[in-house]
Order: sequence, then C-alpha cells, then structure tokens
Amino acid sequence: METIRSDRLLAKRNKLYEGKAKIIYDGPEPGTIVQYFKDDAVALNGTKKDIVAGKGVLNNRISSHIMTRLEGVGIPTHFLHSMNMREQLTRKLEMIPVEIVVRNIVAGSLSKRLGLEEGKYLPKPLVEFYYKDDALGNPLISEDHILTFGWADPYEMEEIVAMSLRVNDYLSGLFTGIGLKLVDFKLEFGRLWGEYDELYIILADEITPDTCRIWDAQTGEKLDKDRFLYDLGDLVEGYQEIAKRLGLIPEGGLMKEGEINEDVAAQLEDIENERARERKFKAVKTAKKPQKS
Repeated sequence: METIRSDRLLAKRNKLYEGKAKIIYDGPEPGTIVQYFKDDAVALNGTKKDIVAGKGVLNNRISSHIMTRLEGVGIPTHFLHSMNMREQLTRKLEMIPVEIVVRNIVAGSLSKRLGLEEGKYLPKPLVEFYYKDDALGNPLISEDHILTFGWADPYEMEEIVAMSLRVNDYLSGLFTGIGLKLVDFKLEFGRLWGEYDELYIILADEITPDTCRIWDAQTGEKLDKDRFLYDLGDLVEGYQEIAKRLGLIPEGGLMKEGEINEDVAAQLEDIENERARERKFKAVKTAKKPQKS
C-alpha cells in the first residue's frame, strides 16, 4: 500500500477544491475525483486550528468502510475504492448546495439555539437543512428556501430526506452494536445520470467523526470532533476508538509515538465498493446553477 505521497506528486494533479478537511483532485478515470483527507482539525469557523497526525488516515478508512456498508443496503454512494492511506476514488457529481443534518439526541447548535439540555433523546429523528456556503457560516434554512431558490426540486428533496432517514436507521443500528450512540450527523448529496438519462441522487462527501457526533453508550464520552472543539482529550484517540470498534484497525491502534505506525498501516487492506462499480452512470451533465439571492 502506498503510504506517503510527496508534495511534488500532488502538485502535478489538477486541484479542484481545497476545504478544511479534504483536497479534491481530478480523478484518473473520466467522471471521477480523488478525495485526499488532510490532518487539519478546524473549529469555530476556522479560528481554532491544529494539525493532528493520523486524523486524515482514520477518516479515510472510516468513511470508506461506512460508504461501502451503506451501498450494501441499497443506498447509492459516490465512493468507489480507497487508493492508499489518505486517498479515495469517488464519482464526480453535480453537488446539491445543501447540508442535511439528522439529529437523534440534543447536542451542539440545537442545544444552544433552543436552550435544550444536551443529551436528551428526541421523540423522533429531526432533519435540518443548511445552505452550504462557508463564507456565510452555512446558515440554517427551510425546505421552502431550497425549493424557492432552485437548489433542489420537490422530487429530489423527497429522495434526500428518505435516504437521510435510511442512513440514520442503518448507522444507529451499526453503532449501537458496538457500544456507541449516534447523536447526529451531516450528509451531502449530488446528482448523476444513468445510461438512459435517469436521474440518481447519490450520497457524497464523507461520513466520519468530523461529520458525526458519536458518544460511548456507557460512559457518554465524546469520541468525535467535539474533543478538539471543547478540549476534551486527544482527538485521534477518539477516532481510533471508533475505528477499532468497527474492526478497521488493530486493537493496538494505528499511531506510535504520535506518528502513523507504517508497519501497521502497510497491513491494512484497501476497501473496494464493488456494488458502486456495477452501477452504469454517464458523466455529469452540465446544469444551470441557480442564482444566489
């Protein structure tokens, strides 16, 4: 397995976008992109930053595994296969500029906005929508906003909400089985067209402890990005605990003296999403993007 890519090799690629946690490059095959998972930890709209060794490797592995498991229960995802420790090959989508947050337990901004006690179970999963724009702080929006400004149509929203709740059902069961609570999580979706011009809504981006709140079921210990935000302990320790319980890394962990243990990393198998490969898609169509208002 390739474990380290030099800056020189990365520089030869066509970089499409760099975010807080990932760099997106053109893929080696038509209609694909490469997601490179960084070690950057960012919170409070970028005012709190650090480099956390191993974070990107763990996120790549966790997201690859979860996307493959979701594909296995009928949820189409953009993930194709892991390429090395930090990179994965995915399909290129026309992204819908909306983040979907599904909440099972009160935490984070929901607690602050409504003055609710953190840790309280909600009577049913709560689905929220946020406009994806870092410069605006990803504001909370309603479904009417989405339809009015043409970010998605009613059919697409029905699909997105239904798929988000299915993801919640599956992941809640998956994490419960390994002694964890899925508190809330963020999803993103994109569009892709099939060989007969049929439209598919595809799960995209990542599913990691960066995008989920995950607590230990017995102790309530936070094992996700909130460890960094609130200085609750070593971030990688929390991510490693999740990866261990999912069976993705050995019990001894992936890190050694604050660095990636190359011997352990070399033994990790790549993750292949065979079902996604079987889906027959065309390249992404060019669509008019709605004007911001």
